[in-house]
Amino acid sequence: MNVLAYLIPISLVLGGVGLAGFIYTLRAHQYDDPEGDSRRILNDQWDDRPRPD
Repeated sequence: MNVLAYLIPISLVLGGVGLAGFIYTLRAHQYDDPEGDSRRILNDQWDDRPRPD
């Protein structure tokens, strides 16, 4: 039972770190344009392999 005295605070701290990271990404507007990302992947303008000229 003494192990729970360590595990509960550690899990709460890790959960808080995860929540803080999620809130940071929300405030950084990283989830604003999911539709644009899905269209951008189908576009040939930004291809990984350059065209031979």
